Amino acid sequence: MDNNDKIQVFEDKKIRTAWNEETEEWYFSVVDVIGVLTDSPNPNNYWKVLKKRLKDEGNESVTNCNQLKLKSPKDGKKYKTDVADTEQLLRIIQSIPSPKAEPFKMWLAQVGRERIEETIDPELAIDRALETYQKKGYSEEWIHQRLLSIRVRNALTDEWDKRGVEKGREYAILTDEISKAWSGMTTRKYKNLKGLTKENLRDNMSDLELVLTMLAEATTTEISKREQPKSFDENIKIAKRGGAVAGNARKDIEQETGDPVITSKNATELNQVVTDLIEGIAEDTED
Repeated sequence: MDNNDKIQVFEDKKIRTAWNEETEEWYFSVVDVIGVLTDSPNPNNYWKVLKKRLKDEGNESVTNCNQLKLKSPKDGKKYKTDVADTEQLLRIIQSIPSPKAEPFKMWLAQVGRERIEETIDPELAIDRALETYQKKGYSEEWIHQRLLSIRVRNALTDEWDKRGVEKGREYAILTDEISKAWSGMTTRKYKNLKGLTKENLRDNMSDLELVLTMLAEATTTEISKREQPKSFDENIKIAKRGGAVAGNARKDIEQETGDPVITSKNATELNQVVTDLIEGIAEDTED
């Protein structure tokens, strides 16, 4: 756990957080969140009562929170504090009868409805992704490449499924092998270069970075289809070979242009001007 005693501010109130780089997950102080949402004079006692009620209801997965040593705002010393990841926290918020919690509950209901609709009609997910990227200020060309990259990635994971690769850890290992072969970096190091934590790496790639990522994954898919690997070690070798094809292409591009393909710029830097313009128009419309 990379416990950095980070502070998030919500309505001028501080919420202690910690970032786990290995799992790429934020952890939030439960009592701090409860204090913000309820204005309770004793959020520790409120959480104690709520935790017991949730346990009695059988919500063990919610109440089995991790404990981290976080700095106390009272004396500056570190004490073990219940922390929750995003999923746990949202479930806890659902159980808090507070007007301040209502926007979160409404958002959760909306997300749930949209996911059900997308299950019935998968094209809705594509339409919503397109709309989201447009609002964030991405160019039409980049958006089409990004949607294509999703299709390429899905084709690769479908192929991995056929070869018995397990979702989660094994997917991550193979993805890292592809990334190292073409970019020279693992996914985590790549994200660090761009100053990212939980954000999606591909959403923060330039056109060339995205194209080479697609080339690496599409090549890996085709090699796997042809050779039909039987073991995870064989899948690793194929991932390296697929990534190397894009790696060679990257070197050729850099030799021709004299500029590095990989950039530390993220989406904020690449799209900030357009994003500000769109947000300004949206605010004027709402007013």
